[in-house]
Amino acid sequence: MLAEIEAMAARHFLAVLGGFNCEDEPGLPAGTRSVLLLGPMEPGYWPHLKSQPEWGGVNPVDRWSRRVIGGMACDLGAKALFPFGGAPYHPFYQWALRTGRVWDSPVRLLVQAEQGLMVSFRGALALKERVEVPRAVSPCEGCARPCVSACPAGALGAAGYDVPACRSYLSGASGGDCMNSGCAVRRACPVSQGYARLAEHSAYHMGTFHT
Repeated sequence: MLAEIEAMAARHFLAVLGGFNCEDEPGLPAGTRSVLLLGPMEPGYWPHLKSQPEWGGVNPVDRWSRRVIGGMACDLGAKALFPFGGAPYHPFYQWALRTGRVWDSPVRLLVQAEQGLMVSFRGALALKERVEVPRAVSPCEGCARPCVSACPAGALGAAGYDVPACRSYLSGASGGDCMNSGCAVRRACPVSQGYARLAEHSAYHMGTFHT
């Protein structure tokens, strides 16, 4: 069934980034036996998204995610879950750590097997069937960990994330590189460097974060 879901997701330039099994777990729809986390699949995700009817309106990425992942859920007899939409929020960070394909990085951001620190989630499928997603080895093992010292503002590193310092830096004359190309820490990850995420995609989310 995993191959079927991966093919369905790929038609929308989404990938299954990990999953875990469960049984009658609080906070999940009744009967859920597996949760699969979905996120952008590159190359092609950003141009595809910009060609969709939601683009140009309010919250286009979230509205597109609801339509597409909601449609997948209907076709599969599953439930769609999202990391946005207001409290109470689903614990996507904790879910990701259960997959064996996503880990807590040295800078406390999530790092994923194929996407590195560029990982992001657009939604999840809560399935009544048990679906096994292969586990992987963390890319942080044996890594020189350039992410720890990559933040030009000193706002993100082994000690965690100083959000006010990050926002202040982005507002200054030196913040243009991060604003236009994406977070320097995320880009420093060797796995991220091999992932074909467009700078335009990162710049969009940086702009959303900074407003």
